[in-house]
Amino acid sequence: MECHGSQCGFCTPGFVMSLLALRLNEAQPSVSRIEDALAGNLCRCTGYEPIIAAGRRMDEIAPREADRFLQGRETVAARLTALNDTKTLSLQGEAGRFYAPATVEALADLVSAYPQSTLVAGATDVGLWVTKAMKRLDPVIYLGRVEALHTISDEGEHLRLGAMAGHIDVRAALATLSPQLDELMRRFGGEQVRNAGTIGGNIANGSPIGDLPPALIALDATLVLARRSEGRLERRAIPLESYFLDYRKQDRRPGEFVEAVLVPKLADGMLFHASKISKRFDEDISAVCGAFRLTLGADGRISEARLAYGGMAGIPKRAAAAEAALIGRPWDDEAVAAATAALPQDFTPLDDMRASAQYRLKIAGNLLRRFLIETTQGATETRVAGLLAEAGHG
Repeated sequence: MECHGSQCGFCTPGFVMSLLALRLNEAQPSVSRIEDALAGNLCRCTGYEPIIAAGRRMDEIAPREADRFLQGRETVAARLTALNDTKTLSLQGEAGRFYAPATVEALADLVSAYPQSTLVAGATDVGLWVTKAMKRLDPVIYLGRVEALHTISDEGEHLRLGAMAGHIDVRAALATLSPQLDELMRRFGGEQVRNAGTIGGNIANGSPIGDLPPALIALDATLVLARRSEGRLERRAIPLESYFLDYRKQDRRPGEFVEAVLVPKLADGMLFHASKISKRFDEDISAVCGAFRLTLGADGRISEARLAYGGMAGIPKRAAAAEAALIGRPWDDEAVAAATAALPQDFTPLDDMRASAQYRLKIAGNLLRRFLIETTQGATETRVAGLLAEAGHG
């Protein structure tokens, strides 16, 4: 009120709750952090400046030491923890059945018993099946209580990301591999979506425009699938790229579910890049997402190339012909031109509301050129917004 942050008032509850969440987690947040926290909210009155001003003055107007939410958060957290147990929650209603297992074994039993069930992680997409497509889902198996699926661990040569690891925590883990991944995940919806969405959901959903699969495919990630077989838990590890078979069709056997993703670390001599192109910077689905990993030999020539794209086909897919055009070449303009010329052999993209096929092919090649510039001409600016632009990395 003091900063005149509320205009028509329609968006105010969302802004207030986003600022409250920021306040609970951070004291005296910077303007950049406030903007990040508010990215999931839209004000049609263009009242962002007063709202940001209110965010800057939160601790001044309402001292943290007098905030009852901050004072009571540990007590509330302890009471919620006490409610948790390892029993499977089972509910039956008119709309169908709902299960919430608490262990991987119980989850495997349920998926084996109900292979037609819908597995719900963060519901950032499944929720739309209900609200937009009016689907009736029966049964539903909710994965949020399976603590073992939330874990993130450093296994030495790779990171192990549990399928239920949220995007907030996944972003922090992947940022240790490359600032490019930090930048990419900053644009996953708003913080509210990143708090709810999971890496397993982003992959298992099988969307051709999901932004994580191209990056993980470029990094040569492995997918761990699990299921109950003959009374025991059976696991299968496959290259992530082979999981995507066709549009909305994945290599998942009856009773299988995604348990974890193994992401290799970048070795010496490897270059990595990720780019997301969309109509606006925040809160938008990609027209094209590209992720690339090159390995350079001692002679400076490319010995390995992994080029993965989203939005160019019915699945996240590597550009095999473009990769072949790079092998054995120095990493230079001629290499990029050769790979770009080969891209039409790899992809026949569609025209849709986000981009034309011609635009997509043009952008796919331009992203390779951006990769070259950012790895060979550090002083050249290639980005107008984002963490990399703010850090002066192009």
